[in-house]
Amino acid sequence: MQTIQRLRPETQNRFCNGSFQQALAQWNRQRLTPAFPSHDWASHFEHEARMRMLEASFLEELRAEIHDEASVAPSDAEAFVEWFENLKHTGPGQGDALFPWLAEEADIDQMRWFFEQEAAGEAGFDDLVALTQIKLPEAPKLELARNYWDEMGRGNPRGMHGPMLATLADTLAVEPAIETTVWESLALANAMTAMATNRGFAWHSVGALAVIELTAPGRSALVAKGLRRIGLSERERRYFDLHAVLDVKHSEDWNREALIPLVREDPTRATAIAEGALMRLTCGQRCFDRYREYLWGKC
Repeated sequence: MQTIQRLRPETQNRFCNGSFQQALAQWNRQRLTPAFPSHDWASHFEHEARMRMLEASFLEELRAEIHDEASVAPSDAEAFVEWFENLKHTGPGQGDALFPWLAEEADIDQMRWFFEQEAAGEAGFDDLVALTQIKLPEAPKLELARNYWDEMGRGNPRGMHGPMLATLADTLAVEPAIETTVWESLALANAMTAMATNRGFAWHSVGALAVIELTAPGRSALVAKGLRRIGLSERERRYFDLHAVLDVKHSEDWNREALIPLVREDPTRATAIAEGALMRLTCGQRCFDRYREYLWGKC
């Protein structure tokens, strides 16, 4: 079994750094990989408990950052969805200048670096949806199931979104790795994984996944434009072309079939869903800031 870097207790409030985020990313990779029972099960679960405590502390720090903004989200279902949809315009990281630049100016090496960081920080939307839907009420569960089926290519291996991403990685000749990824990208994947794997953050995960569907189409279209400009074929850029279109419908469906029923059934869920969305957007904004700092510094 791979040995994961162990963290001292005093590091638990120092989450914005490569050391912590790499250790958390390595732990996530190990714990989510199909395996066999540990021979040293006592030590295994002791480490598991310690890492889960650190992971929860990381989430709580993110929650504290966006608490005030999330607290104003309405608890009426229809009003909440109106507030939620407005995040596409007002949420952290929206309209970032990085993406028009990728579409119009970035050269192939800059596009490769951007994609390598994004691919290394990809938590796997299909797996996150599958983990989040556990024990959800019927209508939201069915909507997440439909979304998952789309992610899985509706049963066609050539339509699966994960392999599309792998095809693009091969085309660009990049090798995403935890050790060469900026901590902001790792933190984004770690936060998404943490919300999906902790049932105490199930409603947060719903919000985080829904806001991806809401905000991704515009960015995906600009990335696809940049990939087309540097000469990639329709097949090679299909992942971003597809998400530029499909996620528009996904977002509408999530809002109607998941968010509205969940908040109608229990209005207190609105705050948790709002927090999850803002936590996801805040992590994304940090990535964009770091990407611009690196890429534009290379211009």
